[in-house]
Amino acid sequence: MKAARLRTALAPLTVLALLGLVGCGGGDGTGSPAPGGSGSTVTGPVTVFAAASLTETFTQLGKDFEAASPGVRVTFSFAGSSALATQINQGAPADVFASAAPANMRTVTDAGNGDGTPATLVRNQLVIAVPKGNPAGVTGLADLTRPDVKAALCAEQVPCGAAAKQALDTAGVKLTPVTLEQDVKAALAKVKLGEVDAALVYRTDARAAAADVDGIEFPESAGAVNDYPIVVLKDAPNRPAARAFVAYVLSDTARGVLTAAGFQAP
Repeated sequence: MKAARLRTALAPLTVLALLGLVGCGGGDGTGSPAPGGSGSTVTGPVTVFAAASLTETFTQLGKDFEAASPGVRVTFSFAGSSALATQINQGAPADVFASAAPANMRTVTDAGNGDGTPATLVRNQLVIAVPKGNPAGVTGLADLTRPDVKAALCAEQVPCGAAAKQALDTAGVKLTPVTLEQDVKAALAKVKLGEVDAALVYRTDARAAAADVDGIEFPESAGAVNDYPIVVLKDAPNRPAARAFVAYVLSDTARGVLTAAGFQAP
């Protein structure tokens, strides 16, 4: 009789203990498996908000990650980091945020929308993009102020614009651009279309468009290098796969793809 009463009293405790073990076993995504390989268990869609300058490399890495984890489908939203940060803070559903500058990442993490501490993925540096053959004869920042040269910049709230301002200030160059663009791809497009003679863009973007533009290095860019942080988002709909994707793009394999595109290791 006493034994029966004891079993009855312990039953609820046993259920609670089992539920606790399930919670500790990664049901909330905290114990994400290694990406890829036969042991990968991540599945489902992953939405990645990434800086426009990551378009080519992340598109390739997304395909590589899907090949390594066949149950996952990666969807990207590429835009200026400031616009993406605003969208995230306004509740846009996303799993991962990769910014082209720490300032835009802080906008997200200060609002409590990051899951953990962001990791620095890569670094990037500016060049002067000019149409193939450099018809205007641009050789440095000072040439961008010539009355016969039309130049494009990114808006200052965008990482490439903030870096451009820093480089111009370092060089003591006062430049009035003919257009301010909302991301680096838009600034580069002005050069490719022949609408401007030059634009300050990332080295990686000029290299990706090498068929249409030349990239001119300038010394002041060394003082305006941007770090690219990446983080899983707090309300990630698919946190296990999000963490696996971040782990993948931070891997040596992915780093090789990024550095081959012109990014610098952090």
